Amino acid sequence: MFASPNRRHFLAGCAGVGATSLAPTLRAASANREYRGPRVVLVRFGGGARRRESIDPRPTSYSPYLLHKLVPRGVLLANMTIGSASETSHGQGTLNLLTGIYDDYRDAEEATLGERFEAQVPTLFEYLRKAFDVPEHQALIVNGEDRTQEEFYSFSNHHLFGARFRSEVLSLYRFKMWLLEQQLAGDHDGNEQKRADKQRDLDEMRRLDYRDTKPRPTNSEIAKFWTGWRDYYGDTGLVNPRGDALLTELAVRAMRELRPQLMMINYNDCDYVHWGNMSHYTRGIAIMDQGIERLMQTIDALDEYRDNTIVVIAPDCGRDDSRLAAVPCQHHFNSRSSREVFALFTGPGIDRGRVVDFATDQNEIAATIGRAMGFATPHAEGRVLDEVFA
Repeated sequence: MFASPNRRHFLAGCAGVGATSLAPTLRAASANREYRGPRVVLVRFGGGARRRESIDPRPTSYSPYLLHKLVPRGVLLANMTIGSASETSHGQGTLNLLTGIYDDYRDAEEATLGERFEAQVPTLFEYLRKAFDVPEHQALIVNGEDRTQEEFYSFSNHHLFGARFRSEVLSLYRFKMWLLEQQLAGDHDGNEQKRADKQRDLDEMRRLDYRDTKPRPTNSEIAKFWTGWRDYYGDTGLVNPRGDALLTELAVRAMRELRPQLMMINYNDCDYVHWGNMSHYTRGIAIMDQGIERLMQTIDALDEYRDNTIVVIAPDCGRDDSRLAAVPCQHHFNSRSSREVFALFTGPGIDRGRVVDFATDQNEIAATIGRAMGFATPHAEGRVLDEVFA
């Protein structure tokens, strides 16, 4: 079921040397299929978020913008669940959203408690880039600094898709690697120990990538993006935002500079509840809510995105509801509330001001996005959510 190391290295190699020979053919095959559909921003309301604190209007809501401003603009699927075949956690939930299937994910190297997963069927990014002539820098994952393993969910192991149709990734991890490469390329001060330390740091960061063993050239548009980021925030990491606020800033800048057709934002601050304080969880929801408000303000302000962007908001998983747990709001015990999530669709072609109360499933989101963007998702198990469309 799972790819062998040799198969993984082969697939990863398609993005390196192999991609050099494949790329002209692949781009030629799709050169006449310019993408003209709506842009899509998929927000992983992440780190695990229950309905109670997110969309339930009866208690105090920690996401007032989402509940009172954005829900009236779209369709709220208030009774969405995660199928029993999937573990309720972040990596699994992310891949559920990207592939439309529930899989029994195991660590790529079979490490205990490891979450270095590999999708066996195509992701939304691969479907899009195979169907249309969309460059990789316009298919983006914006990822957080605390879950580096999710940097590498950018392509599947499927033999007809894979690394040659991958997404690009924006994250602090990627910036730090790019910065070290720039510093090493320009370091001519003769301090060999300093240079060796930087090379060691870069090599250690590259080893985190369990799917690509060979460095590949940075996309020129991504390099330009990081150059602007560095000019504004500097090298120290002490000036730029952190946590989910960082992801919002990256996403806003990406819309202005890279103009992605499909972008997934992996919010995750809610997961700080594992430190044992309930306020870490509720504060995480509030930070995501503020981020979504800023994303919508940016979308409404940009000509290329205004009235042409579908925004999909969905948690990766819910949270347990055990008052006896030493740490509140866990999600690893597959309880009922950890499987109770929701989704919100807004944008062109989407109905407005509608709440769907009947049961829907998290694995139906991928096929629905595919329908909205105009590409087939034949490997997704979930149906298209026809009820979200006007």
